[in-house]
Order: sequence, then structure tokens, then C-alpha cells
Amino acid sequence: MKDEQGLYYYPFPDNHKVRMYVRAVGHEVCFRMWNADDPAMWEQHGWVPYGAVRQAADMYRPDAFDPRRAYDIDVARALLEEQA
Repeated sequence: MKDEQGLYYYPFPDNHKVRMYVRAVGHEVCFRMWNADDPAMWEQHGWVPYGAVRQAADMYRPDAFDPRRAYDIDVARALLEEQA
């Protein structure tokens, strides 16, 4: 999907109040989350390269939240390819 802020998908399909925006910066895919319940999040947090997501995911316990589920590189790449 696309709006005035860019390409996005719903990282939590049951919750349309949260969107994950994606863009390519060189060869790197970057993510930025928007949350209708926390509008300041967009201003407080910038674009995050997928490499940083992978590093953060390595710090989480297997039974805890896995950032790779919300920051889905396959969905992001598919969106970017559709727009190319």
C-alpha cells in the first residue's frame, strides 16, 4: 500500500493502527513504524536499516518478541519491487 508518507504494510495484520513504512537507501532496505495511538513515534524514531533490525533480533530471547516478524524483509522487498 502507499500513502503520502510512502510504501507500507501492516506488521500486525489485525491492527491497522500500526503501519510499517519501507524504502530503499542504496542497497539497504529501511523501515519506519507509524502508530495511530502514538503519533509522536514517527517524529521520535527515524528510518532503521534492516541490518540494525537483524542485530537487535539477535539480542531477544527465542520466547520473546522477535523484531523480524514486524520488520519483515520479504514483504518489504516485495513492496519495493512492485514500485520499481
